[in-house]
Amino acid sequence: MSESPEKARIVAVCVSKHKGTTKTPVTFIDLAVGHGVSGDAHAGDWHRQLSLLGVESIERMRQKGLDVQPGSFAENVTTAGIDLPALPVGTRLRLGRSAVVEITQIGKECHTRCAVYYKAGDCVMPREGIFARILEEGRVEAGDLIEIIRFPGDRS
Repeated sequence: MSESPEKARIVAVCVSKHKGTTKTPVTFIDLAVGHGVSGDAHAGDWHRQLSLLGVESIERMRQKGLDVQPGSFAENVTTAGIDLPALPVGTRLRLGRSAVVEITQIGKECHTRCAVYYKAGDCVMPREGIFARILEEGRVEAGDLIEIIRFPGDRS
């Protein structure tokens, strides 16, 4: 049986052509198994095929006076209504109708200050962003629901 926060949803989907830069909101993204987000600089056969960040994190940065919006922290998917950093590695999420992703990493180490940091003055991705690999392909867009379909250790 799946469990999900009420009204967990996608606020924005974003892509960039170059690593280390902010991402631009787009109408939809296509997730490809073993690849990630089609047309995004971070796509490839590795464990960080998709990045997610809560709009709540972005709003906290706005309250500090930063001019930031979805994509400013180089996240592919901006969410609402789900505590992403609290989800354990191995959790599986359904994004929209068909895409399924598995969380592979919570936060990340930033070795250098990237364009995201210089534009925003801070970066919440190392603390609050999560990363996932694509298990089932699908198209994802703003307004789509997010469903937790499996926690690590579930036998379903």
